[in-house]
Amino acid sequence: MSTDRITEPVPADPAYTERVTGVDITEHGAPSINGGLGLLVVLVVLGVGALLLAQSPVPGIVLVVLGALLATGITIVNPGDAKVVQFFGRYLGTVRRAGLIMTVPLSTTKKVSVKVHNFETHEIKVNDADGNPVDIAAIVVWQVSDTAKAVFAVEDAEEFVAVQSESALRHIAGAHPYDNAEPGQETLRGSTESVAAELADEVAARIVIAGLTVIETRISSLSYAPEIAQAMLQRQQAAAVIAAREKIVEGAVSMVSNALDRLEGQDIVQLDDERKAAMVSNLLVVLCSDSRATPVVNAGTLYT
Repeated sequence: MSTDRITEPVPADPAYTERVTGVDITEHGAPSINGGLGLLVVLVVLGVGALLLAQSPVPGIVLVVLGALLATGITIVNPGDAKVVQFFGRYLGTVRRAGLIMTVPLSTTKKVSVKVHNFETHEIKVNDADGNPVDIAAIVVWQVSDTAKAVFAVEDAEEFVAVQSESALRHIAGAHPYDNAEPGQETLRGSTESVAAELADEVAARIVIAGLTVIETRISSLSYAPEIAQAMLQRQQAAAVIAAREKIVEGAVSMVSNALDRLEGQDIVQLDDERKAAMVSNLLVVLCSDSRATPVVNAGTLYT
């Protein structure tokens, strides 16, 4: 049982984010240049410094030290990753361009994966809207949309998604009955697309403060809890039997009515009320019986 739900990123309120997390930082680009060009500059500075060491030690040492400092700003960004750049604790920006990059010397970088992540909740037990315990699990597909918030607003983005997803799943599952709802009411079993849509919206609203976006959700598992599963199965079987009986009776009554109309319309036999009642009774017994009927031929008459 599965359904997909793709959601648009939910814009985070900066004031709310700062109030909840204590961090008012939004991702922006870090100062950087092409790493190849930067590496060339470093090599030139180091080369010139090495040549000057023999002739003028002081300028040579300065250039060598300068080249070493410039080299600390060179970093590699892999495809699907981003680098959050900090300079002595201050956020300078994020580098998303893949390849060899040169940024501010003496800065530190932290790798953040901006790939699509897939998380499946544990199968949790929760009471539905009718109080029946059900086992339910969901898959949440998410991605980092703001690397600054993902690094500075929460301790661990993956753990944050896991906890918030299970919390949202409990809330959504408890707001709907498993089945047998009132007309127009959504159920967990019969309205999986709507339930998944609600789950996606709620998870997205919960994790947006961490700079994360929900891409899609799926209900991966849904069933009654083992302690009531047998009783609920019997109830479903009883409901199916009742529905089948209603169809059988409806068809039998239609057939009996059609038989009586044709007998009278074609003047095959004239039936009074007592004979009609007896014929209706016999036909209904034959048509509605679970077992095969054994006919008894009556050669006499209904009247004395």
